[in-house]
Amino acid sequence: MTSNLPRPRSGPLTTGPSRAPARAMLRAVGLSEDDLQRPQVAVASSWNEVTPCNVHLNGLAAAAKEGVRQAGAVPLEFGTIAVSDGISMGTEGMKSSLVSREIIADSVELMVQAEQFDAVVAIAGCDKSLPGMLMACARLDVPAAFLYGGTILPGFSHGRSLTIQDVFEAVGEHAAGSMSDRELLDVERAACPGAGSCAGMYTANTMSACAEALGMTLPGEASPPAVSAERTDLARRTGEAVVRALATGLRPRQIMTRAAFLNAAAVVMATAGSTNAVLHLLAIAHEAGVELTLDDFEAASRRVPVIASMRPSGMYVMSELDRVGGVPVILRELLSAGLIDGTAMTVTGKTMAENVSDAFEPDGSVVRPVKDPFKPDGGLAVLRGSLAPRGAVVKTPGVEGLRFEGRARVFDREEDCFDAVTNGKVSKGDALIIRYEGPRGGPGMREMLAVTAAIKGAGLGKDVMLITDGRFSGATFGACVAHTAPEAFDGGPIALVADGDQVVLDIPARRLDLAVDPAELDRRRAGWKRPEPHYRSGALAKYAALVSGADTGAVCTVGQG
Repeated sequence: MTSNLPRPRSGPLTTGPSRAPARAMLRAVGLSEDDLQRPQVAVASSWNEVTPCNVHLNGLAAAAKEGVRQAGAVPLEFGTIAVSDGISMGTEGMKSSLVSREIIADSVELMVQAEQFDAVVAIAGCDKSLPGMLMACARLDVPAAFLYGGTILPGFSHGRSLTIQDVFEAVGEHAAGSMSDRELLDVERAACPGAGSCAGMYTANTMSACAEALGMTLPGEASPPAVSAERTDLARRTGEAVVRALATGLRPRQIMTRAAFLNAAAVVMATAGSTNAVLHLLAIAHEAGVELTLDDFEAASRRVPVIASMRPSGMYVMSELDRVGGVPVILRELLSAGLIDGTAMTVTGKTMAENVSDAFEPDGSVVRPVKDPFKPDGGLAVLRGSLAPRGAVVKTPGVEGLRFEGRARVFDREEDCFDAVTNGKVSKGDALIIRYEGPRGGPGMREMLAVTAAIKGAGLGKDVMLITDGRFSGATFGACVAHTAPEAFDGGPIALVADGDQVVLDIPARRLDLAVDPAELDRRRAGWKRPEPHYRSGALAKYAALVSGADTGAVCTVGQG
């Protein structure tokens, strides 16, 4: 039976006498005579058994394949990598995390290009696999739809709900002597009850909300739990949606426009989402050929209030947002206030305004109206100053009015700072500086939830600040400044800080400054030498040679050297 669906890429691959070898290979994997006349759709999944974020994605891939078949195309599944930040946090292995984002994008690009797939269903569950898949979709610009694996449900112990954030903070409490071995074990055993990504508005859930705001998912796709029947149904319908996009010629770059990225930035601000969203949206926009800068995030921060009370800075987890209507509630409320662009196209073939027209009203507890927000401006702020000439990022709930002057305590790697915190060697008023952890210097720009959670667990959350050229987990909040650029490895001012220097963080003024005489900084700069790289071969060495700064998304481009 001849299909009426277009086959712009697979058609030339499988048609004519010269393509008999290709058809022979495809017959060997189970394609029938009819299948060879249908479009071929890649179902790219980051399934693995390493982390709960991904352990169930093979089932979602099967449902997506069913949807592709029902819509008249042929699905072919392949996998890519996904690392677990929660497992590797605080170790040398964490340096591989951000690097994996690029490898995911590259691997999907190579498979789709090599096999000339007509369309893509991109399925991901972990922090870096979400942006990695969206980067690949933007880069390839063949009809595509994104499917998130879904959030984990919260755990419960001793009458309170738990997430992985609580486990990291419990480590700090245990080190400070305020939690027993048994209590720590109880938290550890209860916090992660099954499949799904970390439960709060941490990086994975922030990026799922961004994917929905970008228009690359079905409406309401971001929030249903991984274990819900709705998630499986969404997978099937996503498979159908990508075939419709193929039939109409709708491509990712028609969806992921500048207006769509500004919509996503607004959602990050409204939910007080992960600081990593800035890094990832910059990277996805780069692949889509869309101009997006730190200034766009700061502009969003100034005009978009926080209207969702989401952990870590709020009260609720993603499954609770789902129960009150999910991300469409937030999008509709922002649209009604003129804070997002409702004309932006989505993968459904409808505009954002059409997609959210029947969304619920804010419930008043998880989500509030724009006119009565939890916070009058956005959940993230972009800082600049003598310590961060090209920018830095901080999560603002709870510290929005903070002006902190502290004495520098300088650490050239994360582990040394963690040891100082857990061994009681950090004092009130310290400005902890962790440097040489940036994209090139790490390399890989490690997240530092182990350190930030230890600070909070030790009862120092309001008494010290932490500044780094590395990254923080989406579960981090408080006076923690990330993505300081230029990074130390590139000779940025953070490389010149000495113990005892005065550091000034002024969030209302959006400033981060080093109160040291310029002549003294010039003297230090003249004596500064770039340290030897940690890796001289392998993936991390290649990454360090190609990666750009955090202020441009830490993307890999030719000629960075």
